[in-house]
Amino acid sequence: SLYDEDLAALALAQTGGELYEAVLLLRAWRTTQPRLQVAEPVEQDTLFTHRRISAAFKDIPGGQVLGPTLDYAHRILATDVLQGETYAPDPVEPAANPSPAYQPSVSAWQAENDLLESPADDPTKGNDIPDLTREPLLFPSKRAHTLQSLARAETGGVLALGYSAMRGYGQAHPTVNELRLAEAEIAVTHPDGRQFSAGRVKVSQAEVVDKKGEKLGIGYAATFGWNEVKCIAAATLDLNSPGAEKGSPTEAEFFLYHTEGVESSGFCIHFKLPHYVTFQSSLDAMRDAKARKAGQSKSSDMEPAE
Repeated sequence: SLYDEDLAALALAQTGGELYEAVLLLRAWRTTQPRLQVAEPVEQDTLFTHRRISAAFKDIPGGQVLGPTLDYAHRILATDVLQGETYAPDPVEPAANPSPAYQPSVSAWQAENDLLESPADDPTKGNDIPDLTREPLLFPSKRAHTLQSLARAETGGVLALGYSAMRGYGQAHPTVNELRLAEAEIAVTHPDGRQFSAGRVKVSQAEVVDKKGEKLGIGYAATFGWNEVKCIAAATLDLNSPGAEKGSPTEAEFFLYHTEGVESSGFCIHFKLPHYVTFQSSLDAMRDAKARKAGQSKSSDMEPAE
C-alpha cells in the first residue's frame, strides 16, 4: 500500500478535488514503484500514541489521553479568514507530567481478565501475510484481506453501512473499547539481520466490543492517517460480520465489495460513456413489441362477430 501525504495532496490538486480520481491516480502510480522491503508487523503497545480514549471505561491501564480532537470545538465557521485576517489556533501548552508515549492495549487487559472472546490466533507472519494489492479478494475472505480492504475502503461507504447496521437495519450497538491515533514505526530488517526504523506513518485504530454470550466480542479496524469515524464504523462491521445474514450490511462480502471506492465509482461513472448500440437495441425491441401488439389488436378487430 501507499501512504504519502505530499503525493496525496498533489493527486487532489491534479484532479480538482475529485477524490475517486485522486485515489485512482495514486494506485496507478504505486504500481510503477519497486517494492524494496516488507515491513515487520507492529504491536499496539509499540505505537507512538498521540490520542487514546475509551468509552467503555473511565479509567484504563495507561490512562485516557485526550490528544488532538475536534470533539469539543465550537462549530463556528471562521469567516474572518475571508476578510484577510490570519487564523491561528492557540498554542499547545505542554502538561507538567506528559502521558507515556507508548500505551498498552485495553483488549489485552480484558483478555487477561477473561472478559474477551478473542479472535482465533493467526500464525501467519512477515512476508507470508497476504497482500490485497497483489491477490484478488475471494470469499470467504482471509482475515488479513478483510482488514486490508477495510483499511483502504471509502470512508463514506464504510460509514453508511456501519450506520445502517447501528440504527436502521441491524442490532449492532458497539461500545468503543479503545480509539487510538498514533504513529507506527516502519520496522524493516537489514540484510545483515539488524532491524531498524525507516520512518513513521500516521495510523488510526479502533476496537469496539459488544456482549456475545458470557463474554465480549470484539471488532477491530485500522487505517492510514487519522480517521476516527471510519475506524469505528469499520470495526462495527467487523464485529458483526460473523454469522451475518446474506445481503445484510454486516455481511463481509456485501460491505467489502460495496466500500471499494475506485471499483464502485468506476462502475457508476461508466454509464456516462457511449451506450448507443445497447440503447438502440432496447429501443428496437420496444418498437417491435409495440408493432406486434398493434397488429394483434388490428386482427382482433377484423374478426367477424359470432
